[in-house]
Amino acid sequence: MSDIVRIAIDCMGGDDAPNIVIKGAMLAYEQNKNIEFIFFGNSEIVSPILDKFPKLKNNSKFFHSSDVILADDKPSIALRKGKNSTMRLAIDCVKDGKADVAVSAGNTGALMAISKIVLRPLPSIDRPAIVTSIPNEKNSGTVLLDMGANVECDSDVLFQFAVMGHAFAKISLNIKNPKIGILNIGSEDLKGNDAVKNAAILLKESDLADAFYGYVEGNDITKGTVDVVVTDGFTGNISLKVIEGTAKMITNVIKKSFSRNILSKLGYLFASKSFAIAKNMMDPRLHNGAMLIGLNGVVVKSHGGTDEIGFCNAINVAISLVRNKINDKIINELKE
Repeated sequence: MSDIVRIAIDCMGGDDAPNIVIKGAMLAYEQNKNIEFIFFGNSEIVSPILDKFPKLKNNSKFFHSSDVILADDKPSIALRKGKNSTMRLAIDCVKDGKADVAVSAGNTGALMAISKIVLRPLPSIDRPAIVTSIPNEKNSGTVLLDMGANVECDSDVLFQFAVMGHAFAKISLNIKNPKIGILNIGSEDLKGNDAVKNAAILLKESDLADAFYGYVEGNDITKGTVDVVVTDGFTGNISLKVIEGTAKMITNVIKKSFSRNILSKLGYLFASKSFAIAKNMMDPRLHNGAMLIGLNGVVVKSHGGTDEIGFCNAINVAISLVRNKINDKIINELKE
């Protein structure tokens, strides 16, 4: 692999695409050296925006497609009718070796379904998952998966998530001996459904027995009780959205509190540096970008409702994953 990271971009995915996509790519280009973009989008819409950023345009390739997978398209429809869609073309680019990673803020279910069909899962992996690191009180990050790709999961799938999450924590967060927890409604052994209980049994009987902490609850994610939290995509996505919503609420409440009167505004001046640190820690945009783990290729999912700063961060995550050869290392970890 050359030093240049080639990034395939689905320009049409996301609530405010392609505006935030192109602007986010420009921000990423300004922050990184040795990167090239391969854009896929509707030329009538994307080209006028791309023309505003000549430096970015000169360091990228653009391919036209008027086919777009919509946010409410079912994965089955996306697979049948989306062969020439901007999302599919970006993933095909990774499969063909023309790009090192694909980034999209589009339909999550469609992105996973297409990625799974095109790139294929890794050996011993039935269902790839969406994984990212959530900020925690220990400033170490908590790996969370699945975040929405697999709504229903049996115990075998949850066990596979644990294996992949353990490998991801070691490689991406540089944690030597990551601790694994299964998200549950309580820490007692009797709590939870059969899938959760049986997954715990599988972990206790596996090579990861020493790494298995046990059951954890929702508040343990941000407390950093364990390094890896395993759950199904339904619960994981809800957990993520609750964390993001709470962070936004706290930020807005603090802003309003500091703007009430002159004294509160003076107080903000003294506390502005500390507030900036806390704001950055809680800002979902600065933690945007999740890997579709368990595939023979690297794909990054951006939050569909993010802005250009968030999309830029998703691109930066993609660059980091490629430069750290994340997939090669995960494959090696899964073999052990």
